[in-house]
Amino acid sequence: MKRWREAECKRVHDPFYAGDGRKVAVNPVEIDGKCIRVLGPIIVGGGPSGLAVAACLKKKGIPCVVLERANCVASLWQLKAYDRLRLHLPKKFCQLPLMPFPSWFPTYPTKQQFVAYLEAYAREFGIRPRFDEAVVAAEYDAVVGFWRVKTAVVNQGREEGGREYMCRWLVVATGENAEAVVPGFDGAGDFKRPILHTSLYKSGDAFRGKRVLVVGCGNSGMEVCLDLCHHGAHPTIVVRDSVHILPREMLCRSTFGLSMWLLRWLPVRAVDRLLLLAARLLLGDTAKLGLPRPQLGPLELKLRSGKTPVLDVGTLEKIKSGAIKVRPAIKKLMEHGAEFTDGRSEGFDAVVLATGYKSNVPYWLKVRHHPSDAHRETGACCHCSDSTLPSVGQEQEFFSEKDGLPRRAFPHGWKGERGLYAIGFTKRGLMGASLDATRIAEDIERCWKAEVKTTMAFACPPTRQAQE
Repeated sequence: MKRWREAECKRVHDPFYAGDGRKVAVNPVEIDGKCIRVLGPIIVGGGPSGLAVAACLKKKGIPCVVLERANCVASLWQLKAYDRLRLHLPKKFCQLPLMPFPSWFPTYPTKQQFVAYLEAYAREFGIRPRFDEAVVAAEYDAVVGFWRVKTAVVNQGREEGGREYMCRWLVVATGENAEAVVPGFDGAGDFKRPILHTSLYKSGDAFRGKRVLVVGCGNSGMEVCLDLCHHGAHPTIVVRDSVHILPREMLCRSTFGLSMWLLRWLPVRAVDRLLLLAARLLLGDTAKLGLPRPQLGPLELKLRSGKTPVLDVGTLEKIKSGAIKVRPAIKKLMEHGAEFTDGRSEGFDAVVLATGYKSNVPYWLKVRHHPSDAHRETGACCHCSDSTLPSVGQEQEFFSEKDGLPRRAFPHGWKGERGLYAIGFTKRGLMGASLDATRIAEDIERCWKAEVKTTMAFACPPTRQAQE
């Protein structure tokens, strides 16, 4: 009798049991060959952000499942980054939680070194993502209080079959750079030469002796131009907007590190003035080269819009020497070249789009508010809440449909409602992701312990005989 009562108590508090006693799911194995209940969080994305939060959870003894659409960790770095890429910031600002870079790595690790670090990181914490599994839909089921995550198995670039997972916590770690941004141009269909995004660009060796138009003047565009020069190509860079260019190092220290140190003592605008003065002395007047600076300082602009200043690694000298030409925005593409907004026309053998990436969250995450949620506190689960976060009525959606980023700015954009979290969307690189990974793991741990405590309290109440 006692054993029967224990089983019945557990069923009452198990959302995977139907009211008529029929079991809907079993924990934690597959049901009907497709539906899987996950004890801990599901992490969507096996890049640096996903690995960071998985490691923090593993350290706390909380199981998790990492879903990755590619066949490797950090697919953006392994599959879509050019060969000469290095970390633009010193390694101490880019290391993930709980494991620093090896001491013998250079200050600015190469692409290959960074990938090796991430693979070692995954091994160190026993993180084994489910590769070739793309999330196609995720939606909160208010009836059972779980997230339903549907995936498709990726086979040679095609989505086939799939599974359905159920979990209490969903961590979105796909980041800001999930999909390449490919702008349209008038006459693009008339251009008879290759047009490729930097996600497909590997080395300038394939363009030796060719005239290449690079669209975009961020860090990637500038570095691709430099790589093209080193391989004997003739690049021209399109500068459609103003841009801040700073030396990578000042006073024998990294510009970023120096900025962080100065911000401890001075306001943002004062630090901006010092940076611009030093940049003028070291780099000269970039406006004369066709690279006008924005009205806002580099740090203030970064805080307001997320636009990162360019850290010069040698491209500016090539522009000054004429090896790299600078042109304004493209008016239209022609059969063998391009016409610019200043009226000039030139011929090109290829176009490289250094136009960046965007979030893909709006395509698969469905956040809908259910009337039955009105009584819930905002938080990761029904047993723990955070009064500092907006309630269901105050926050219509966690992610913006416009850009796929959290509506709340850093440092408040890591936590949503009903167990939804975001990491890798801070516009503060790996350092911001590391901070959010720690916050997310701590919050889930608090909720995990609260649920365990509640389950233990209600699963098997003491009998009268035991109380006596």
